[in-house]
Amino acid sequence: MSDSSAVLAVTVIGDDRPGIIAELTHALAEVGGNLEDSTMTLLRGHFAMVVLVRTAASQGTVEAALAPLAASGELSVDVRAVADRNGAGGVRLGRSFLLRVHGADRPGIVASIAGVVATHQGNIVDLGTRLGPGLYILMAEVELPETADPEGLRRDLSRVAADLGVDCSLADVDDDVF
Repeated sequence: MSDSSAVLAVTVIGDDRPGIIAELTHALAEVGGNLEDSTMTLLRGHFAMVVLVRTAASQGTVEAALAPLAASGELSVDVRAVADRNGAGGVRLGRSFLLRVHGADRPGIVASIAGVVATHQGNIVDLGTRLGPGLYILMAEVELPETADPEGLRRDLSRVAADLGVDCSLADVDDDVF
């Protein structure tokens, strides 16, 4: 990409149907967009995707290219400029861990668990939750500074999990991709 390229965040939310990703990525490719980071999920039949795209095209040009996706009213498409973090994928703290929580659903699980992670200066860099019949599941990637005490975090998570009546585990991610 040229030096005049910008990073745009494209958010698409709405009713799921086949072909949304194909249409979105085709429209972005047509305006010279290069996908740098993306995440997509289905939330009870609702499509949700966020894409960071680098392009020399203007924000208005990208919005016009994506307008057909929103034409039916079933999808909402938002395009906005975001700060360029030099392709670094954001600030990485240090060690990565996989956090898993499961148990009976109740209000406050995510807030309580996230609060414990924050008190240990951890950063939740990916989070997914699912509610099934009688079971709530949370999976997250957590990054801790090199100076953090993972065993202390495990102890505090176990204490809060017991108070919530859920099971919780924190495992090292031994993967050079992160």
